[in-house]
Amino acid sequence: MNEYLVTDYGTTADGVTNDGPAVQRAVDACAQAGGGRVVVPAGRYLCGTIELKDHVELHLESGAVLIASLREEDFRLTVSPDSQVSGNSGYFIGAVHAKDVALTGFGELNGQGKSVMYDDGSDGGIGECPLFSEGFRPRLTYFEDVEDLTVRDVTMRDSSLWTLHLAGCRRVVVDGLKVCNDRRSPNTDGIDPDSCQDVLITNCQIETGDDAIVIKATGPMTRPYGPCENIVIRGCILCSHDSALKLGTETVGDIRNILMSDCIVKDCSRGVGILLRDGGTIENVTAHHITGAVRQYAGARSRQFIPDWWGKGEPLYLSATYRRGTKKPAGTIRNIVFEDIRLKAESSSFFRGEADCVIEDVTVRNCRFDYERQGTQEPGLFDEQPSDRDVYPHTIQAFYANHVNGLRLEDVQIRWHAPRAAAWSGLVELENCRNVSFDRVREEDV
Repeated sequence: MNEYLVTDYGTTADGVTNDGPAVQRAVDACAQAGGGRVVVPAGRYLCGTIELKDHVELHLESGAVLIASLREEDFRLTVSPDSQVSGNSGYFIGAVHAKDVALTGFGELNGQGKSVMYDDGSDGGIGECPLFSEGFRPRLTYFEDVEDLTVRDVTMRDSSLWTLHLAGCRRVVVDGLKVCNDRRSPNTDGIDPDSCQDVLITNCQIETGDDAIVIKATGPMTRPYGPCENIVIRGCILCSHDSALKLGTETVGDIRNILMSDCIVKDCSRGVGILLRDGGTIENVTAHHITGAVRQYAGARSRQFIPDWWGKGEPLYLSATYRRGTKKPAGTIRNIVFEDIRLKAESSSFFRGEADCVIEDVTVRNCRFDYERQGTQEPGLFDEQPSDRDVYPHTIQAFYANHVNGLRLEDVQIRWHAPRAAAWSGLVELENCRNVSFDRVREEDV
């Protein structure tokens, strides 16, 4: 394999000078020669957007740090992919309309997210709410319409927006990735497969503020690239103030054939969440052998923008409802299996559809949920963000289901730990449900 050292193309590696043009020259030379490996030796390289090309591997050696400049003029600009963040965004490292691209090595990408976020004290000093953000916030990486993409072993640190955005990609391997973001950083999703097909995500360690791994079908990506399907997530350690594993809310297209297994959930606000809002179908999803804990965190009570994390300590969560201010049918959730899951929790396993978007065929098998007080917040809220119902008080059952057709609980154990929260009220509450079966479902106080 041909190798191209970025130091041969004029980099300074002083962490101050913009080395982006020099790194891009190395990438371009590699691509023009038919491909190979662009090597970044140890050092600190301040850069704007670096665009990878066909048959190019960007390899970060141990000790190499590519630092996002955060100067808007250094970036290839795009509209922000996150509906909560208005204005221009961009991306740091990425590729668009390319084949056979790789980002590898034990080096690091640093997004300098701390430069655009600060604690404004909106949770009364508890120190859990989303940080306040302002200024230019690019994604750390962005790969659109890439066939045969590999991301392996790299550390992605302190992103200011989405960390690894996979948009309309096919045949993707993400292995050994480490994401190290501030756990209070808003909109800093770990990995976002968006309208992708045939994706394998394994052996990753993700710590972030927003969802750790979230599968989407956004309008701008699903229209040209089709559904998000055939995705395996396995063997990951996930730590977040939002969901560990999530599908949606962006569901303009379909999401199907998803397998999530052998993951550890470290103090997230939700375990596995499926949220449908935009008229698509989410189907054929299995989550099994997942363990850890979920809990509720304090929101930014005195701030209008991003006042709350999504999730109040629900181990399992299915929601098909209307976006705030609309009555467009949410779509269909069907054929969902949760199996061999062990989680500490503070709120209900929550399954709620609507009369015109009933959730169909949900199985919970061989699972144990330990209800145990873990955090600073009193349990007793249902959370349906983003919707008109939003967040509201409710007693907490181990299982709450509304507008579900075909709910099966088999070999499920619920343990209520002392001291019990005042809102914890019982095993099950059902509304507007059909074809419900319980087999060996039991609860106990411990």
